[in-house]
Amino acid sequence: MNYKKIYTPAFLSCAISFLCSYDQPKQKNKESHKDKANDVYDVIIVPGAPYLDPSMKLVLKSRILWAKYLYDHKLAKNIIFSGSSVYSPYVEGKIMRIYADSLNIPSEHTFSETKAQHSTENIFYSVEMARKLGFKRIAVATDHYQMVILNYYIKKNFPDVTILPIDYKKIDLINAAWPEIDETPAYVEDFVSLIKRESRSERFKGTLGKNVSFTQNDSTYENSRSPLVGGLIRMVKPIMSTSPFLAVIYKTATKEP
Repeated sequence: MNYKKIYTPAFLSCAISFLCSYDQPKQKNKESHKDKANDVYDVIIVPGAPYLDPSMKLVLKSRILWAKYLYDHKLAKNIIFSGSSVYSPYVEGKIMRIYADSLNIPSEHTFSETKAQHSTENIFYSVEMARKLGFKRIAVATDHYQMVILNYYIKKNFPDVTILPIDYKKIDLINAAWPEIDETPAYVEDFVSLIKRESRSERFKGTLGKNVSFTQNDSTYENSRSPLVGGLIRMVKPIMSTSPFLAVIYKTATKEP
């Protein structure tokens, strides 16, 4: 019997269900993140989100407020806001920096990374920028959902970079004052959405970090599997320890032929 044909679909089904119900790491991991959040970082990287997208409004706001909290409490000395004009005609890294200026974060301590089209590229290009600027201690400040997606990529390629998930108890996401801004400096003329510039498979490839050179052979899993299978395996691998049942299925599904 070909157990791979049985276990791989089972693994994917369980993985999708687990991801949909996944909230945040267990208490042990919470304490670990709490300890890291008390460290001081030379710079934090804040991945962008589409501007003027109603479904992403709170995501954008939460990431900026978390960055402000870390800066105001002297846990981050500098901030890199990352993102190009991806799904809207506004450069995400610039829009977030404009908000930071309006929230009284000194502009000499904020930077815009404007090349990234995907989450993994937010990390790649921002770490590259941070190192060129001479920053040593680097962290990524983002929400738990994106943390789960990026966790494996960061640990494999940038093991010295810390992830600081948003602590929603420390930001007033609903009631915090949110300034009106002049978004024109971030506006791109003749904008074309990523959806029109890249096919679905190309976008998925970018999401996996395949558009930057050093990750071309990042994982052996994609070599013999479809992008969908490989992508899901990469996303759920960091959290397999939370479920012994999923761990058993994972080992069987990912065993090379």
